[in-house]
Amino acid sequence: MAEIKDPENTILMELKGGTVVIELLPDVAPKHAERMKELARAGAYDNVVFHRVIEGFMAQTGDVAHGNAEQGFDIRRAGTGASDLPDLPAEFSGVPHDRGTLGAARSQNPNSANSQFFINFSDNHFLNRQYTVYGRVIDGMEHVDAITRGEPPTSPDRMISVKVASDA
Repeated sequence: MAEIKDPENTILMELKGGTVVIELLPDVAPKHAERMKELARAGAYDNVVFHRVIEGFMAQTGDVAHGNAEQGFDIRRAGTGASDLPDLPAEFSGVPHDRGTLGAARSQNPNSANSQFFINFSDNHFLNRQYTVYGRVIDGMEHVDAITRGEPPTSPDRMISVKVASDA
Protein backbone atom coordinates (compact mmCIF):
# COMPACT_ATOMS: atom_id res chain seq x y z
CA MET A 1 0.00 0.00 0.00
CA ALA A 2 1.17 3.54 -0.76
CA GLU A 3 2.53 5.59 2.13
CA ILE A 4 -0.20 7.66 3.74
CA LYS A 5 1.23 11.11 4.50
CA ASP A 6 -1.89 12.70 6.02
CA PRO A 7 -4.35 10.13 7.46
CA GLU A 8 -6.91 12.87 8.22
CA ASN A 9 -7.07 13.71 4.50
CA THR A 10 -6.88 10.18 3.11
CA ILE A 11 -9.89 8.02 2.19
CA LEU A 12 -9.88 4.22 2.24
CA MET A 13 -12.49 2.88 -0.18
CA GLU A 14 -13.16 -0.86 -0.07
CA LEU A 15 -14.19 -2.34 -3.40
CA LYS A 16 -14.74 -6.04 -4.18
CA GLY A 17 -11.16 -6.34 -5.48
CA GLY A 18 -9.43 -4.52 -2.62
CA THR A 19 -8.68 -1.13 -1.11
CA VAL A 20 -8.46 2.10 -3.07
CA VAL A 21 -6.45 4.80 -1.27
CA ILE A 22 -7.49 8.37 -2.12
CA GLU A 23 -5.47 11.40 -1.09
CA LEU A 24 -7.81 14.37 -0.62
CA LEU A 25 -6.67 17.86 -1.66
CA PRO A 26 -7.93 20.18 1.10
CA ASP A 27 -5.64 23.06 0.00
CA VAL A 28 -7.20 22.91 -3.50
CA ALA A 29 -10.87 22.22 -2.64
CA PRO A 30 -11.40 22.47 1.14
CA LYS A 31 -15.22 22.31 1.12
CA HIS A 32 -15.31 19.23 -1.15
CA ALA A 33 -12.61 17.41 0.87
CA GLU A 34 -14.49 18.18 4.09
CA ARG A 35 -17.80 16.96 2.61
CA MET A 36 -16.30 13.63 1.58
CA LYS A 37 -14.89 13.11 5.08
CA GLU A 38 -18.21 14.09 6.68
CA LEU A 39 -20.19 11.63 4.56
CA ALA A 40 -17.58 8.87 5.00
CA ARG A 41 -17.65 9.32 8.78
CA ALA A 42 -21.46 9.11 8.73
CA GLY A 43 -21.27 5.82 6.78
CA ALA A 44 -23.28 7.44 3.98
CA TYR A 45 -21.08 6.06 1.17
CA ASP A 46 -21.09 2.46 2.44
CA ASN A 47 -22.81 0.12 -0.07
CA VAL A 48 -23.44 2.90 -2.62
CA VAL A 49 -23.24 1.66 -6.23
CA PHE A 50 -21.28 2.96 -9.20
CA HIS A 51 -24.28 4.01 -11.30
CA ARG A 52 -22.48 5.44 -14.35
CA VAL A 53 -19.28 3.79 -15.56
CA ILE A 54 -18.01 4.72 -19.02
CA GLU A 55 -15.06 2.84 -20.54
CA GLY A 56 -12.06 5.14 -21.09
CA PHE A 57 -13.79 8.00 -19.25
CA MET A 58 -14.83 7.61 -15.61
CA ALA A 59 -16.69 5.73 -12.85
CA GLN A 60 -19.38 7.75 -11.02
CA THR A 61 -20.87 6.99 -7.60
CA GLY A 62 -21.90 8.74 -4.41
CA ASP A 63 -25.68 8.99 -4.72
CA VAL A 64 -26.32 8.49 -1.00
CA ALA A 65 -30.08 9.08 -1.44
CA HIS A 66 -30.85 6.51 -4.17
CA GLY A 67 -27.72 4.41 -4.64
CA ASN A 68 -27.44 2.26 -1.50
CA ALA A 69 -27.40 -1.41 -2.56
CA GLU A 70 -28.47 -2.52 0.94
CA GLN A 71 -31.56 -0.29 1.03
CA GLY A 72 -33.46 -1.55 -2.02
CA PHE A 73 -32.04 1.01 -4.42
CA ASP A 74 -33.61 1.67 -7.81
CA ILE A 75 -30.90 1.74 -10.47
CA ARG A 76 -33.11 4.03 -12.62
CA ARG A 77 -33.05 6.68 -9.85
CA ALA A 78 -29.41 6.21 -8.87
CA GLY A 79 -27.56 9.31 -9.98
CA THR A 80 -30.45 11.68 -9.31
CA GLY A 81 -29.95 12.14 -5.57
CA ALA A 82 -27.64 13.75 -3.05
CA SER A 83 -27.15 14.02 0.69
CA ASP A 84 -29.34 16.14 2.99
CA LEU A 85 -26.47 18.64 3.24
CA PRO A 86 -26.46 21.84 1.15
CA ASP A 87 -24.87 21.85 -2.30
CA LEU A 88 -21.26 23.02 -2.51
CA PRO A 89 -19.90 26.02 -4.38
CA ALA A 90 -17.53 25.18 -7.24
CA GLU A 91 -13.86 25.06 -6.24
CA PHE A 92 -12.32 24.99 -9.71
CA SER A 93 -8.53 24.98 -9.86
CA GLY A 94 -5.59 24.41 -12.15
CA VAL A 95 -5.33 20.76 -11.04
CA PRO A 96 -5.94 18.73 -14.22
CA HIS A 97 -8.41 15.87 -14.53
CA ASP A 98 -5.70 13.23 -14.90
CA ARG A 99 -6.17 9.47 -14.63
CA GLY A 100 -7.05 8.62 -11.03
CA THR A 101 -8.24 12.07 -9.98
CA LEU A 102 -11.52 12.50 -8.13
CA GLY A 103 -13.98 15.00 -9.55
CA ALA A 104 -17.19 16.37 -8.06
CA ALA A 105 -20.25 15.36 -10.09
CA ARG A 106 -22.83 18.11 -10.57
CA SER A 107 -25.74 19.26 -12.71
CA GLN A 108 -25.49 22.08 -15.28
CA ASN A 109 -25.20 24.46 -12.32
CA PRO A 110 -21.50 24.68 -11.35
CA ASN A 111 -22.50 25.15 -7.69
CA SER A 112 -24.60 21.98 -7.45
CA ALA A 113 -22.04 19.38 -6.34
CA ASN A 114 -23.13 17.51 -3.22
CA SER A 115 -22.26 13.86 -2.53
CA GLN A 116 -21.64 12.37 -5.98
CA PHE A 117 -18.17 12.06 -7.44
CA PHE A 118 -16.30 10.32 -10.23
CA ILE A 119 -12.87 8.79 -10.65
CA ASN A 120 -11.20 9.40 -14.02
CA PHE A 121 -10.08 6.28 -15.92
CA SER A 122 -7.90 8.42 -18.21
CA ASP A 123 -6.67 11.98 -18.61
CA ASN A 124 -9.89 13.93 -19.23
CA HIS A 125 -8.50 17.44 -19.63
CA PHE A 126 -11.65 18.68 -21.40
CA LEU A 127 -13.14 18.74 -17.85
CA ASN A 128 -10.41 21.05 -16.49
CA ARG A 129 -11.72 24.14 -14.66
CA GLN A 130 -15.33 22.95 -15.20
CA TYR A 131 -15.52 20.32 -12.45
CA THR A 132 -13.88 20.45 -9.02
CA VAL A 133 -10.89 18.13 -8.54
CA TYR A 134 -10.53 17.30 -4.85
CA GLY A 135 -8.57 14.08 -4.61
CA ARG A 136 -6.43 11.49 -6.37
CA VAL A 137 -6.04 7.73 -6.17
CA ILE A 138 -2.57 6.98 -4.79
CA ASP A 139 -3.00 3.20 -4.54
CA GLY A 140 -5.45 0.58 -5.83
CA MET A 141 -6.30 2.11 -9.23
CA GLU A 142 -6.42 -1.46 -10.60
CA HIS A 143 -9.55 -1.99 -8.45
CA VAL A 144 -11.15 1.12 -9.98
CA ASP A 145 -10.24 -0.15 -13.47
CA ALA A 146 -12.13 -3.40 -12.68
CA ILE A 147 -15.48 -1.68 -11.89
CA THR A 148 -18.35 -3.03 -14.04
CA ARG A 149 -19.16 -0.73 -16.98
CA GLY A 150 -22.59 0.60 -17.95
CA GLU A 151 -24.96 3.58 -17.81
CA PRO A 152 -26.24 2.10 -15.54
CA PRO A 153 -24.42 -1.23 -15.22
CA THR A 154 -26.77 -4.25 -15.24
CA SER A 155 -25.16 -5.53 -12.06
CA PRO A 156 -23.38 -2.51 -10.55
CA ASP A 157 -20.34 -2.68 -8.29
CA ARG A 158 -20.49 -0.79 -5.01
CA MET A 159 -18.29 0.86 -2.44
CA ILE A 160 -18.37 -1.72 0.35
CA SER A 161 -17.08 0.84 2.83
CA VAL A 162 -15.54 4.32 2.76
CA LYS A 163 -13.52 5.53 5.76
CA VAL A 164 -11.16 8.35 6.67
CA ALA A 165 -7.75 6.69 7.23
CA SER A 166 -7.26 8.39 10.63
CA ASP A 167 -10.45 6.61 11.83
CA ALA A 168 -9.63 3.18 10.37
